[in-house]
Amino acid sequence: MNNRTLHFRISAFTVAVTLVFSIFAADLFRIQIIHGDEYKSERVAYKQSDTTIVASRGEILDCNGKKLVTNKQINTVVFNGSYFPRTSEQKQRNEIIISLIRLFEKYKAEWNDWLPLKLSTDGKPEFEPDRDEDIKLLKSKSILSLNDYATAQNCLDEIKAKFELQDYSDADALKIASVCCSLKRLVFSTTNPYTFAEDIPVELASAIKENSRFYAGVEIVVTTARQYLNGTIAPHIIGITGPLNAEEYERETKKYEQAKQDETLSSQQQSVLDLRAYSLNDTIGKFGLESAMEEYLRGTNGVERTITDSEGNKTTEVITAPVQGSTVILTLNADLQLQVQDALKSFVQSHRDNSAIPAVGSAVVTNVNTGEILACATYPSYDLTSYYDNYSELSKDKASPLWNRALQSTYEPGSTFKLAVALAGLEEGVIDSKSTVFCNHIYDYFKDTPFKCLGKHGYVDVTEALNQSCNIFFYETGRKLGIEKMNDYCTRLGLGQKTGVEINESAGVLASIEYRQAHGGIWYPGDTVQAAIGQSDNLFTPIQLCNYVATVANGGTRYKAHFVKSIKSADYSQTIVENKPVVLNETGISKKSIDIVKAGMNRLGARLSAFDGLPVKVAAKTGTAESKAKVNGRIESGLNGFMVSFAPSDKPEIAVCVAIENLNSGSATAELVANIYKAYFNTKSEINKSQDINTVLP
Repeated sequence: MNNRTLHFRISAFTVAVTLVFSIFAADLFRIQIIHGDEYKSERVAYKQSDTTIVASRGEILDCNGKKLVTNKQINTVVFNGSYFPRTSEQKQRNEIIISLIRLFEKYKAEWNDWLPLKLSTDGKPEFEPDRDEDIKLLKSKSILSLNDYATAQNCLDEIKAKFELQDYSDADALKIASVCCSLKRLVFSTTNPYTFAEDIPVELASAIKENSRFYAGVEIVVTTARQYLNGTIAPHIIGITGPLNAEEYERETKKYEQAKQDETLSSQQQSVLDLRAYSLNDTIGKFGLESAMEEYLRGTNGVERTITDSEGNKTTEVITAPVQGSTVILTLNADLQLQVQDALKSFVQSHRDNSAIPAVGSAVVTNVNTGEILACATYPSYDLTSYYDNYSELSKDKASPLWNRALQSTYEPGSTFKLAVALAGLEEGVIDSKSTVFCNHIYDYFKDTPFKCLGKHGYVDVTEALNQSCNIFFYETGRKLGIEKMNDYCTRLGLGQKTGVEINESAGVLASIEYRQAHGGIWYPGDTVQAAIGQSDNLFTPIQLCNYVATVANGGTRYKAHFVKSIKSADYSQTIVENKPVVLNETGISKKSIDIVKAGMNRLGARLSAFDGLPVKVAAKTGTAESKAKVNGRIESGLNGFMVSFAPSDKPEIAVCVAIENLNSGSATAELVANIYKAYFNTKSEINKSQDINTVLP
């Protein structure tokens, strides 16, 4: 190799090395100077986790915008998975949990103690009664992984071993284990926080915050809880919320999974769907409108992101803000509802003549031209604010205050049924306005089975028969009609059918040959005449009877009954649902026939002294039916009293139905009905006055 070649190679090598170092230098300049902040952020960011921010539930308002159910801010103790010790740090977990529980005991505050295991008076472990499902879950693979036949002692032994609790007393071990088992049961993670306690005192929250370094991952979060401004207003209708149970979680998860399969959903819709998915730690509507309107009342959760850098420093920011649930505006008038409840309570308590079977009852008020339910009361009742505290006592009360009598109790309607039979007879030409039947107390068409009337009314036409409630007139009308024709008109009027309200209601029973045979019985000719006066197999709910008389009042249009007037966004800027009147069917009954029946109702309303002094005239029909109940091993007999009515009689606005169990007669209910009309027309006159400060106009 000559010198020239060597020099060339050295020069080339030097240039190459210089070029490589220049590239490195340029890249270093780009990284450190030009994109320094970017790369520093990437270097520092070590871990990222997202946590759900639970959205507030929507409010419930009455028809005038008065708040019935809203939310209050509460201090909630939450375990944040991004900070709370991991399962590999079980001993540290135990120290935090037992310290927290002792702090709660010091302040006499409640925490979410789930474990279905306790110590007996002699210090032995035992399962809590009536907790079979929870005991099964405790033994399952998801928590302790024990056999079904494992004893309470087996469970305690496994708890101590699994959660490293050997150094704790049995009592403390069970307290700690309750939380540890709940963390597993509710699938606690960085994305799924665990709620240790709700609505704790401010002093307790401060004590936890002061020791935040020790209580790693234990946070005081300001959340919301249901607030009933008056828990006695329509509790059976409004309903209540509660923790999601396993069955509800499974049901809602299936709905979510099915919805996710919709390929037409946009990415934004998919994201909203994910944020609305339920966790085991969630709350859900249990019954009433809280349950029926769950889809709207439930808000859309938000997302909070926690970033941990390589040095262990953590920062948190809200990525997606939660959206409060929609506002549900009801047809109920809160002022009227309270007055109806008070009137019902006062009436029932003053008419408890049968000591063996105490009187109970219900009342329904509806707008005859829309199907809106303005008031719906059941007595005895309860207070939603203390529902869970008093549940055991309420559930054992023989008067069944938890039962919604207005929507779920079915009764023989007695003579209130005669309105339908009269209309059928008139329309089918079996009777006309001048047709008369002679009433001499005994109906002897069936020689072997005489049927009776309560009075001896002589010759009566249909109008007077309704006024006097003459059984014999309607025995004869029903016999001539036959059960099929009679039931055709009853069906048009909605009897034996649900009214369409948003919450659970009974369908009732319209007596028929088919129904009797389906239940293994035989229909006899005498059953038709019994059915014609509201007996036999006929069973209807008070809300059904109210909708029935409203259909008569408005001239023959049967509307779908409803409790929800509209649904708006939380800020009232958007109307999501606007419930216009829905016609279920036109009865096709002529105005002439309806006017004849109304005339009979007007006669009765005019002669009831309880209606004297009302600002309007009332059209009414009473009904009385026998009832039996087993009390202390004996069958006790009683009478149920009913009244269906509407007012003003010449231009109907509202219909009222009252049903009182164990009352002397339907006529006695006139006092109650009169008080309801007084309440309505007084309330109506107040509508244009200025509203309360916390009232929102829908």
